[in-house]
Amino acid sequence: MKDFRYFDGVATLKLDGETCIGCGNCAEVCPHGVLVVESVESGKKARIVDFDGCMECGACMTNCPVEAVTVTPGVGCAAYIIASWLNRAGIRSSSACCG
Repeated sequence: MKDFRYFDGVATLKLDGETCIGCGNCAEVCPHGVLVVESVESGKKARIVDFDGCMECGACMTNCPVEAVTVTPGVGCAAYIIASWLNRAGIRSSSACCG
């Protein structure tokens, strides 16, 4: 989702590969395809494939059963991105982010 960006390199997304059990929940719930699950020697593990696509919604972290994914929602300006979508759709939003 290369069109949905605010600033590159600011997302707080982190993935602990040692803790990951490869369940795939994070990849399934991510609206921007930031994470994938791949086969590795030890089984399956999640991997971040589009760090700058993360809008920090927190879905991956919320759905990780072993807390291998962490993110601080809001730092990467999910609110700004969503407000931009709403404004383009003609819906007024008073959300301000990353002043």
